[in-house]
Amino acid sequence: MKKFKTFKRFRTLIGTALLLALAAACSDEPGLTPVNKEYGEEWYAGGKNGTVFNATARAYKQPMQPVNDDPVLYRQFMRGEELAAKSFVAAGETGYSGLGPVYIRKSCVACHPSYGGHSKRVDKFDTGDSRNGYLLMIYDPASPTLALASKYFTGMTQTRAIAPFKPPIDESGIELTWNEYVDEHGNRYEDGTPYSDGYSYAGTLIYPTVTVAQSAILFPDFDMSRHAASIEATIGIYGVGLIDAISDEDLRAQYEEEQARGYCPGVIGADIEESPEDNPYYPGKHPGRFTYLCTRATLDNGPGANAIWNITNVTRPTRQYHYITDEYARVMSADAGVQTALGQTGEDIYACLMSRDLDTEMTEEDYKAFMVWHRALAVPAARNLDDETVQHGRTLFYENGCTACHRPSWTTRASYTPLPALSNQTIYPYTDLLRHDLDMKEPGRARVCRTTPLWGRGLLPVTSGHSDMLHDLRARNCEEAILWHGGEAKNAREKFRAMTKADRQALIKFLEAI
Repeated sequence: MKKFKTFKRFRTLIGTALLLALAAACSDEPGLTPVNKEYGEEWYAGGKNGTVFNATARAYKQPMQPVNDDPVLYRQFMRGEELAAKSFVAAGETGYSGLGPVYIRKSCVACHPSYGGHSKRVDKFDTGDSRNGYLLMIYDPASPTLALASKYFTGMTQTRAIAPFKPPIDESGIELTWNEYVDEHGNRYEDGTPYSDGYSYAGTLIYPTVTVAQSAILFPDFDMSRHAASIEATIGIYGVGLIDAISDEDLRAQYEEEQARGYCPGVIGADIEESPEDNPYYPGKHPGRFTYLCTRATLDNGPGANAIWNITNVTRPTRQYHYITDEYARVMSADAGVQTALGQTGEDIYACLMSRDLDTEMTEEDYKAFMVWHRALAVPAARNLDDETVQHGRTLFYENGCTACHRPSWTTRASYTPLPALSNQTIYPYTDLLRHDLDMKEPGRARVCRTTPLWGRGLLPVTSGHSDMLHDLRARNCEEAILWHGGEAKNAREKFRAMTKADRQALIKFLEAI
């Protein structure tokens, strides 16, 4: 069945000579680390095969060396990068067709402006703003699981539509407010220094609240007063192939170890059943490890594999249907304006909106190329680990108990079929891949949140022009991220608060180095 549009696919082919020229140009960028130095294992954050010694604005965009060395994989990687960077458009327009009927963003870079990084904190929810990588969640605050309002809205709420269709929520009715927060210590360290001393906002902490006007809701019987809204920032995507390459057995062992020790016991992601269609390499049940809530288990059924479809609603051979709810299809197919504009009956519109047999708009070849790019984005090497202050900060990080959740290293599985070069790699992501409760003020749905991998985060100011962190970007720098660690991490936070200013700066310098 055709969608409501017809088009001719337009594909831009990049010549091999141009690709090689671009790669050569990157090697001359200032900020690249010379390779004539002997580095210890910890410098290779992504292991020997998954690390790139690049600390420039392109640090999150580099292919892993085994992909660089393989002409076929390299061409797929560059094609995948092109798909991630291009904006999809509605049918009938030139370019990458297939956008809509409703969507969240037009491209991957619209949420990940530096490809691997996340976007900047903003003051207004506007998906047309290239800095805004936020996703909107509508959920039931009375539910023990904070269940999404999935009868009406998709998991990642759509706020854009291709005419004559209308979005489930009109963005003009979404209000994002940043509130100041004062903790029990008056936002000061034990030595009297205000938090974030040296910044223009010294002594302040902030957190977001989101309200959605009832008038902005498309569905006449949906009661927003009984629901809540929150925002989640997009997650950095470099190194996810290596995270995927960690075995389920090792992840479960980490969970059991944390349960046995009696403090900071992480919550493991629920087992997710994946079919061969979801994951051609490892079908079966796997514990969740991707997203803030660990709702995705493997990369082939993970955030990126889903996002290239559900963010844009661009169909592919294994997803020949729209990312919409039945309630949306019912409301739109009954809309007189939509019927008139399309010249179709409500029954025909509903049948097309809910069809499971739509024409494909992304080829299997292109999807596989996208996944090569997604899987093979390298991790920037650690920097300055031989610096005396950084080494002191490392000691403090371990002594503070930070490694209870931010486990420094993992070894990937012995045989990783999707990209064998990622097998048997010792990596340093600094995460246990489990969820913890940090007892933050107004955390939204991410109340019990996955431990964020710390590798490469110190390059955010270089790659993305900001240092905003945490699941909703409430922390404007690494220091504030630590200060929001309450709940299970409160003891570590209080040890940080009790440090001298020099020690606090050393610990932060270590975090910026890894």
